[in-house]
Amino acid sequence: MTAVATAPQSTAPTGEERAPRSWKGPIGYGVFALVALVAFGLFGRDGTSTFALSTRQDFFQITPIGVPSRLTALVLALLCVALAVYAFGRTRAGLRTPGWVPGTFAAAWVLAFLTWAVAGATIPFTGLLQGSLFLAVPIAFGALAGVMCERAGIINIAIEGQLLAGAFLAAVAASLSGSVYVGLVAAPVAGLLVGLLLAIFTIRYAVNQIIVGVVLNVLVIGLTGFLFSTVLAHDASRWNRPPGLSRINIPILSEIPIIGPVLFRQTLIVYMLYVVVIVFSIMLFNSRWGLRVRAVGEHPRAADTVGIKVNATRFKSVLLGGAIAGLGGAFFTIGAGLAFGKEMTAGKGFIALAAMIFGRWSPKGALGAALLFGFAEQLRISLGIAGAGIPSEFMLMTPYLVTIFAVAGLVGRVRPPAAEGIPYTKS
Repeated sequence: MTAVATAPQSTAPTGEERAPRSWKGPIGYGVFALVALVAFGLFGRDGTSTFALSTRQDFFQITPIGVPSRLTALVLALLCVALAVYAFGRTRAGLRTPGWVPGTFAAAWVLAFLTWAVAGATIPFTGLLQGSLFLAVPIAFGALAGVMCERAGIINIAIEGQLLAGAFLAAVAASLSGSVYVGLVAAPVAGLLVGLLLAIFTIRYAVNQIIVGVVLNVLVIGLTGFLFSTVLAHDASRWNRPPGLSRINIPILSEIPIIGPVLFRQTLIVYMLYVVVIVFSIMLFNSRWGLRVRAVGEHPRAADTVGIKVNATRFKSVLLGGAIAGLGGAFFTIGAGLAFGKEMTAGKGFIALAAMIFGRWSPKGALGAALLFGFAEQLRISLGIAGAGIPSEFMLMTPYLVTIFAVAGLVGRVRPPAAEGIPYTKS
C-alpha cells in the first residue's frame, strides 16, 4: 500500500487579521452615538456655536468660526452612528476595528457635545486645548511611573502617595531656598523615597503589592497632613510660599496659531514631560535595558536563566518610577504656583492608574489617556466660564466618569505584563 501524506492545513490568517469577538467596544460606541443623536442633535439647542481659534500673540489672526448649533451637532452625531455601525460590522465578521475608529469617534462626539454646550456662546478652543495639556501633566507623570513599575512586574498603587510627597517636598524646598528649581529637583527625590519603601516591602520581603501601595498612600497622606498642620500652617511665609514656574514661550514656534499656544507656550515641567515620554518610549522598546525590564515583567524565570538579575532590575525600575511620579507631584505646587494643601492631589494618582491601563502600558498611550482626562477637567472649567448652563456638579463628575468608561472595557482587549504582581524568588 502506498501511504498518502496529507499536507496540514495552514492556520495562518489570510487577508485581514481576525480577532476574538468582543462586543464591549461596539456596544459602547452605539450607546454614546445614540446619546449624541438624541441629546445633541434631535433635541439640541438652536443658535450659533462660536469657536475662537487665535490668541493675541499669534503670527496672524484666525476669524472665530461660528456654526449652526443643532445642525452641526446632528451631522457629527450621525458620523458617530456610522462609526458605531462600522464597528458592529467589523466585530460581527470577526475582524479587528481599525485604530482610527476610536479616535475619530471620540473627536466627533466631543465636537458634537461642545457645539451643543456652547450654543449661543463663544468658547476659546485654543485655550481649551492648552489647559488640557497643562492639567494632564500630573496624570501623565503618574501613568508613566505606573508603566515603569508594572512593565517590570511590580504593581504600583502608591502613585497617589508619590505625587503628594513630590508636591509637599517641592513646596517646602522651593519656599526655604527661594528657588523654584530647587523644588523641581526635590520633588523626584520625595517620590523616589516612597518608591524605595515600595520596593523594599514588595521585592525584598514579598509583601502583597496592592496592600503595600494602599498603606503607603495612607502613610504619605497622614505624614504630609501632620507636617502641614504642625509646621507649614504655623509659619507659611517661610515653609509654604513657593515660587511658581513661569511660562516659557519658544521663539517662533509659540506664535503659530493653535499649535503654538498649545505645545510651545507652556511651563518647564510640561517640556520635561515631552522629554520623558520620548526618551522613555525609545528606551523601553528599543534598548537592551528596556528589553530586560520587559523580560522580568513577562517571564522572570526565563530572564534569570540568561543572566538578568530579576529583583535588582525590578528594584531599580520601582525607584525610577517613584522619581517620575514625584516629578509629576511638583505640578500641584510650583508647577501651578500654589501653596501646599492637605490631600491636594485629590485622587489624581488613581486616575493615573486608569490612564496607564487605558494606554495599554505604553508611554505614548499613557500620555494620550492623560490628555483625555486633562481635557475632561479643562472642559469643566471652560464651559463654566462660557456660561454653558450645564450643572457644575455634573461637569465635576466628568473626569471620573471618563475614568470609569476607560477601564470598563471601552479600550478593547488589554493584557498586563504576565508576571505583574507576582514576587520572584530565585530557586
